[in-house]
Amino acid sequence: MIYSRKGAYCALIGASLLLSTSAMAGEITVWCWDPNFNGAIMQEAGARYAARHPETTIKVVDFAKGDVEQKLQTALASGTTQALPDIVLIEDYGAQKYLQSFPGAFAALSDKVDHAAFAPYKVKLMTVDGTVYGMPFDTGVAGMFYRKDYLEAAGFKPSDMENITWDRYVEIGKAVVEKTGKKMVAIDPNGADLIRIMMQSQGKWYVDDQDNLTITDNPALRASLEVEGKLINAGVVKTLSGWTEWAGSIGSGDVATVMSGVWITGTIKAQADQFGKWGVAPIPSFSADGKGHASNLGGSSWYVLDASAEKDEAIDFLNEIYGKDVDFYQKILTERGAVGSLLAARTGDAYSTADDFFGGEKVWQRFATWLAEVPPVNYGAFTTEIDTAVMAHLPDVLKGEPLDDVLKSIEAQAQGQIQ
Repeated sequence: MIYSRKGAYCALIGASLLLSTSAMAGEITVWCWDPNFNGAIMQEAGARYAARHPETTIKVVDFAKGDVEQKLQTALASGTTQALPDIVLIEDYGAQKYLQSFPGAFAALSDKVDHAAFAPYKVKLMTVDGTVYGMPFDTGVAGMFYRKDYLEAAGFKPSDMENITWDRYVEIGKAVVEKTGKKMVAIDPNGADLIRIMMQSQGKWYVDDQDNLTITDNPALRASLEVEGKLINAGVVKTLSGWTEWAGSIGSGDVATVMSGVWITGTIKAQADQFGKWGVAPIPSFSADGKGHASNLGGSSWYVLDASAEKDEAIDFLNEIYGKDVDFYQKILTERGAVGSLLAARTGDAYSTADDFFGGEKVWQRFATWLAEVPPVNYGAFTTEIDTAVMAHLPDVLKGEPLDDVLKSIEAQAQGQIQ
């Protein structure tokens, strides 16, 4: 599972539950999930555009994330494109599956949008055969949040958490457990979040750029499995199940660090009793050369349906607001904690503001810096299916089975799941 904002159910924005087969002239319909994040941000974007283009209305329809995916999949598979919106939000990990499975379903934006203005890794995720199909939105640029009070009690300063290796992270974790009784990090053994963070930091994924499965010959996956095995076997991990327990470990103060995407900042800052106790550092790397400290977890982007009667206006809307409006990105960062992937937005005042919750640290600026360093990878069309195979064999790693054998088992299961 991905530890991000899950698509909570809410009342549909607007007075009606009807999804008309043809939008009113000048009305752009958008499907998304999470009314407090994606929905609210799209409402702000729509209001900005409508103020400049009063003839246009942006209608935002919020579903649960799973419902968006199911409705989109069903409509595209059946060819009933008249039931689709003009714009839809798609999670980055699933983008290639839609783009490859339904060629021609989404509008090509290569000649409409200056994609060079965005974080390169985001653009790669929405590219097929050299054509870019999406408007990059929020990023899941990763960081290591840590409890300064726990680390200090174990004998470590904030500087000791900067640019460390995974081996050093394990060593620090052992000291934290010994001195404080707190675990270093919480991990769901059934979720591949940490594996994903570690792999992308090395510039690799489960597939190569040609979508060929690469498991047994994947040094990044091997190294990531080794580290997760070391962490669990070292006794520094709090194992739990599901989002509720994982997020709960932050509020309860059970863990000294949180390894996640920037979107978890809001959850951490919601703990009023922990004010001033948190710091942020780059994620650990696999080498001591100062490289490999940037990665990503989660994120989504906007796609225009090619059959949309409002296609040109929908593209213009996304391009004007999400593609160029730097002030818009400042506002959604301040109000929603959304770190966009438009690189120009990083120079705004909102990103350089010191955060008192983090002891005056310029947290957003740090994430903005790491954003430009995230290695581009090809997520392919089957990330979730391969995740399942990887996590099914994590217990074999913990039992000390040879990694060559574990990787062969993962590859065999993955091949069966993606056929």
